[in-house]
Amino acid sequence: MSHPYEPDPVKLIASLFSPDRVIIGSVIDILAEMIGPVDWISPDILFDRTRYYEREMGWPLYRNFISFRDLMPADHLVKIKLETNTVEQRFLREGNREVNIDPGYISPERLILATGKNYVHRVYLTKGIFADLTLVFKRNSFRSLEWTYPDYSDPQSIGFFNEIRRKYMEKLKEMKRFA
Repeated sequence: MSHPYEPDPVKLIASLFSPDRVIIGSVIDILAEMIGPVDWISPDILFDRTRYYEREMGWPLYRNFISFRDLMPADHLVKIKLETNTVEQRFLREGNREVNIDPGYISPERLILATGKNYVHRVYLTKGIFADLTLVFKRNSFRSLEWTYPDYSDPQSIGFFNEIRRKYMEKLKEMKRFA
């Protein structure tokens, strides 16, 4: 018989992309006010692995990955995704989004993204939100899966996530030492 327990808190991350870098900066500020301080922002990345969003958002698209300083319980992801959806709604122009925000988290074992779309590898959480298992951590690095988006499988992105995880693991050790 298994015995339920509360897992360690997780490291919240988000992907933001938009054709307007100023909007990305504004959204990062809004998210920091809503969720808590941002402790890392990636360099600007050209979002060019798909043209899926071009009709709605325009082209070219720029992306930043961010991470948040404070750790959180994993089950807060649904609330965060619903809040980021409302931020996206604030940045509509003629019914189209000017920014896309994909929150997720890093745990010791995996990178999870929140989504409103069901698929075979996504697990329903609550309130219309699914958990997308995007990367797994094994042999000292994140590894993609057959369904991982190409931009999350990119070696540069994997490097970002490995570094965020390294800092997260240091923080977990520190928390446990002082608990």
